[in-house]
Amino acid sequence: MSSAPRHRWRPAAYTAVGLASLLVLAGTGYAWTQLSRLDSGLATANVIAPSARVPAGPSLSVDQNILLVGLDSRTDAQGDPLPQSLLDQLHAGDASDGGDTTDTMMVVHVPAGGGSATAISIPRDSYVQLAGGYGKHKINSAYTYGKQAALSTLRAQGVSGAELEREADAAGARTTIETVEEFTGLAINHYAAINLAGFYALSNAVGGVPVCLKEPVHDTYSGADFPAGKQTLSGAQALAFVRQRHGLPSGDLDRIARQQAFLSGMAQVVLGSGTLTDPSRLSALVDAVRQSVVLDQGWDVLTFAEQLHNLSAGAITFATIPVQSLSLSTPDDGDAVQVDPGQVRDFLAALMGRTGPATASTSATPTTVARQAADAAPAPATTPAAPVPPTSSTDMSGCVN
Repeated sequence: MSSAPRHRWRPAAYTAVGLASLLVLAGTGYAWTQLSRLDSGLATANVIAPSARVPAGPSLSVDQNILLVGLDSRTDAQGDPLPQSLLDQLHAGDASDGGDTTDTMMVVHVPAGGGSATAISIPRDSYVQLAGGYGKHKINSAYTYGKQAALSTLRAQGVSGAELEREADAAGARTTIETVEEFTGLAINHYAAINLAGFYALSNAVGGVPVCLKEPVHDTYSGADFPAGKQTLSGAQALAFVRQRHGLPSGDLDRIARQQAFLSGMAQVVLGSGTLTDPSRLSALVDAVRQSVVLDQGWDVLTFAEQLHNLSAGAITFATIPVQSLSLSTPDDGDAVQVDPGQVRDFLAALMGRTGPATASTSATPTTVARQAADAAPAPATTPAAPVPPTSSTDMSGCVN
């Protein structure tokens, strides 16, 4: 395989929204009852290596790293095709337009004790060495290479239908996890993935999410067509908001800032607008998670949610790994995002040293968190180009490009 396939439709960061929504459901007795419905309804996959599994226990006794991915997929969590009527609402073409790249990637670091969390975005076009001997490519293609290799093997074994999709997806997830571990130096303890339909359902379930734009936008690629200022978005509109990258000053980095702002807004809505005490909205939220989220096998989300009962929207900070160029020319993958693994590892080490309960900021913007960590991180031995600021599109009002 010389390069990852290109797809005209690109979803954006919705996985973190799904997981954050799931985790805060433990806020009330009724919410806990609803959350318990997930115990038997969530799709799972065997993707975490035994050495990285967290020992069971009543508390968060060790640091944990959760990999969240958003998939360009036309199948649901069970491997069944999405209905064409839904794809039409999302302006997503048909089943043949789908792909299997991880077009969104975040690592959520939860320190021992669980009082705070840091969500670290990895640009999808970061040019890295892929696990599994597939060479150097954009990080979002790790899933593709792992899945496509598994599809050939599984078909030869007579596997077909939804089972074929589920097992091949698990293989893609394992390649992605191994790639992220090798690139960042972090051990991934948990995994969660969601598809485009899941984001649509989650944003509708909470009644929309407030966002703010600095300028009006009109983008035919994503379907984003919004005025400037504050507004509440859900469904297809919300998806267009977080997946736009054409026409933005910093391209994918601006899109990451939107993703982070949307996730923050989503957490605020779930925690502060009565979602946890509204039976219909809460039930719809749980149903959306069940239909669209895939977790690693053995992850006891009920216990994990209980451990994070002190987590609030203010205890989540956001950052983006440092990048050196947004237009690195590659042999097979077109322009990519240039990153230095050593610099990224230093950045993460400095950042995670600041995520304890005593230092977690309740008001830090993505730019603030990223720059603080970047300032603290030692410079790499060699730097081919001056680093590009991780994020720069969120102003003091919370509005984004």
